[in-house]
Amino acid sequence: MKDYLTDIVTHTHSLGNIQTVKITGEDTSTELEALSDDKSLVVRAKFHAAAPEFKGTFGMPNLNKLNIILNIPEYRENSKIDLLTETKDGEKVPSGLHFSNAVGDFHNEYRFMSKALVEQQLKTVRFKGANWNVTFEPTSAGIQRFKFQANANSDENTFIAKTENGDLKFYFGDSSTHAGNFVFHTNVSGKLSQAWSWPVVTFMNILNLAGDKTVQISDEGAVMVTVDSGLIKYEYILPAQTK
Repeated sequence: MKDYLTDIVTHTHSLGNIQTVKITGEDTSTELEALSDDKSLVVRAKFHAAAPEFKGTFGMPNLNKLNIILNIPEYRENSKIDLLTETKDGEKVPSGLHFSNAVGDFHNEYRFMSKALVEQQLKTVRFKGANWNVTFEPTSAGIQRFKFQANANSDENTFIAKTENGDLKFYFGDSSTHAGNFVFHTNVSGKLSQAWSWPVVTFMNILNLAGDKTVQISDEGAVMVTVDSGLIKYEYILPAQTK
């Protein structure tokens, strides 16, 4: 279970703007949903294999606390994590986690959020899909170049994506300011005709996550970055922003 918990925290909380995730676990599948605090990022994810310990629908709030608990040295080796449950309306539902160290003299409890409460909090998590004009797997070189430009243009909160002569180019700033641009990926199939703006920090934080990545950009005003951690496949959906 600890591997799953660490994976979830790493791929949500580490982005800096997600405090709660919703887990929906059934016999044959386990899925996750999340929404950033400013509603600029929607996350959907599916476990590669159903996790029986996550059966039911519940929220995992205060991910910072969970992250702190997971990183306590007392739980580094041979620790134990027990699933806590309670009965509501005649049904047994997950209610939290109990952590104990190897010798059983150091404990923590982390409480889940009820199904009703997490569904109310994340009720705006909706994405009906889009026509993806450009799809590619980003390279390490492209990601590093993005970091260089983001650092050089640190006063810019957004960047613009355009296709030119078969290449995908990112633009920071404009003619009235300090500016920069570069080729992020060469030889892309498809074209972008709309000059949408995307958040620099959020996009860079997603690219920094561990796992195999695919980037998809739509002229309809959406970017989706898929990150496969090996345990869970995450979809990070960014709606376009006004500059």
